[in-house]
Amino acid sequence: MFSNDKNVETIAHLIEVLKHYIGLQSEYVKLDVIEKVVRLLTVITIVVVFCTILLISLIYFSFAAAFALQALVGSLIWAFLIVAGGYLLLLFVFILLRHRLIERPLVRFLGSLLMSK
Repeated sequence: MFSNDKNVETIAHLIEVLKHYIGLQSEYVKLDVIEKVVRLLTVITIVVVFCTILLISLIYFSFAAAFALQALVGSLIWAFLIVAGGYLLLLFVFILLRHRLIERPLVRFLGSLLMSK
């Protein structure tokens, strides 16, 4: 009474469509993960290149500052110590502000990257 050939065919078709839908959803999830990984690797590469160039520039500026300070303090050793002291002071400030400067922006970026559709 409830079962006839048309109902069985409709249910079989519905199951096939559902299997196809699940397959498409799994492909979508894979592509979404790949997109996010590629975006993350791109950002990491850009940051590494930027930091490398910045570090090389900072080294040259440090030597220039030390040699410029030599004329003011009269000794090359004291000039290099002053530059090093400036970097230690910068490191101390950076450690104090690490949550605001690094952790919060990084968490926001990774959260927006991983939670975006």
